[in-house]
Amino acid sequence: MPIRTHIENRIGEIIIDHPPVNALDSNGWNELPEHITALGLREDVRCILIRAEGKGFCGGVDIKEMQANSGLITKLNRGNYRTFKSIHLNPLPVVTAVHRFVIGGGIGICGASDVVIAAEDAYFSLPEVDRGAMGGASHLQRMFPIQKVRAAFFTGGKISAQEAYRLGAVEMVVPNDELYAKAREFCGVIADKSRKALTIAKEALNGLEPRDVDQGYRWEQGFTLEMYMHEDSQKARDAFVHEGGQAAKF
Repeated sequence: MPIRTHIENRIGEIIIDHPPVNALDSNGWNELPEHITALGLREDVRCILIRAEGKGFCGGVDIKEMQANSGLITKLNRGNYRTFKSIHLNPLPVVTAVHRFVIGGGIGICGASDVVIAAEDAYFSLPEVDRGAMGGASHLQRMFPIQKVRAAFFTGGKISAQEAYRLGAVEMVVPNDELYAKAREFCGVIADKSRKALTIAKEALNGLEPRDVDQGYRWEQGFTLEMYMHEDSQKARDAFVHEGGQAAKF
């Protein structure tokens, strides 16, 4: 299974484990929000931790699936939207622990989360311009200043964990071999609180945000669909698949 769940000491874990690079297809992105929502409704859970096994946190969407059948874009879009919204509007605090690459949909997960903890080798990237797609800037902009987001989006460049920490996007940067333990420790502090207090606090904090990240992402997705219908988009997906993708560079 590409997605597993585990509950221990009032911490509900979502584990992404889909080799080689944790890039989920349209089914995976539609399955993920079901797990997140279910954990948020459990009375024996007070904090949700999202993490991943393998080479890196998340390689985004399965470009090979889109290259083979671009008609699945609406299903994929729906899964992405539901995933990020299930995190952002979850009644419980959601902490995400990331390592190595955080790409595309991985950005959405982090941007929707309440707290991000990063391993020293983590980096954040939106290579959509090179993949014939759009989307993700709404959530990246929830983490970083506008000009930083635009520079990363236009170039497809990477933002290191250290730079993310400097800009306040991540709570802490830790050695790779300590990521899980530190994330569990942080979640444990939250999990010791009153569940009612946490749910009230989450709702209150969401209401204080200056803009609706979910509606912002929906706006972006309209342009994602427009881009997918353009011939340049299919060319980008074909090139990605024929060149063996970017997995070897991770």
